[in-house]
Amino acid sequence: MSQPALVDRFGRRIDYVRLSVTDRCDLRCSYCMPEGFKGFEEPEHWLSFDEIERLIGAFARLGVSHVRLTGGEPLLRRDIVGLAGRLATLPGLDDLSLSTNATQLERHAGALKAAGVTRLNVSLDSLQQARVEKINGRDVLDRVMRGLDAARAAGFAPIKLNMVALAGQNDDEIDAMVAFCMERGFVLRLIETMPIGETGRNAAYLDLQPVRARLQRQFGLVETAQPGAGPARYLGTPDGRFNVGFITPISQHFCETCNRVRVAVDGTAYMCLGQDEKFEFRPLLRRGASDAELEAAIRDAIELKPERHEFREAPGKIVRFMSMTGG
Repeated sequence: MSQPALVDRFGRRIDYVRLSVTDRCDLRCSYCMPEGFKGFEEPEHWLSFDEIERLIGAFARLGVSHVRLTGGEPLLRRDIVGLAGRLATLPGLDDLSLSTNATQLERHAGALKAAGVTRLNVSLDSLQQARVEKINGRDVLDRVMRGLDAARAAGFAPIKLNMVALAGQNDDEIDAMVAFCMERGFVLRLIETMPIGETGRNAAYLDLQPVRARLQRQFGLVETAQPGAGPARYLGTPDGRFNVGFITPISQHFCETCNRVRVAVDGTAYMCLGQDEKFEFRPLLRRGASDAELEAAIRDAIELKPERHEFREAPGKIVRFMSMTGG
């Protein structure tokens, strides 16, 4: 007999878990993780694949239907394809997606598709090699492009490109990114920076509302929807051939429709990117908690979910880096 869906104190149904499988990354993006950062979680504290499968299975029994694998960079986790295959077969889970910087995607794309990953989000902040190296900390543009080609060849469609919009750094490339995505059939998502950790607070914030209005006029875009849209609000061409989403946690927050929690690599579930409420599942898993105990703990965790973030009111509140929470 199915159980009641997960609903928080504010009437929001929680049906989406973003699962970080590693806090390691091979890039050092200026808005995420500082160069020289050493505060990584100890590997013995990472959830094992068995523990992940048990936890996500419990979430799925409670109505979670979408899981996104994230990091850090999830393709750095050994045998990530094997984990994807295990999760894809869980009853109730009908959407398994993955976010990646695509540096490792060329060699994994086909296997990920075969394992049951349904959708990909790829981070790409610039189409210029020098800018990629400056923003992302490494010269990886060629590898990312080969990864995108491999993903298309593997049959992933649509592929979403995530571009963090940075004032004075890549905002003059937005039109070029639109053209790039139009030509290749990608969905573009423009993202405002968030004051998470010192790197996030120091990032060059760009209000995306004027950008949205300009693109709407310039390309005759209309409001539309996308599967797995999450927090993005979408515009598209009337013929449906191109869509662009705007993720605007600062200029127009979306907290009233938030349907997600994030589980870090150590099994800590964070209820909100902009708040400190959390619940630690690793101790329960390692003492052999029953399925019923796990499900009760998940319900207790959801009760902690706050109404909204306070990025505007308290921009210095969150000291952990984005990579520590899970992207």
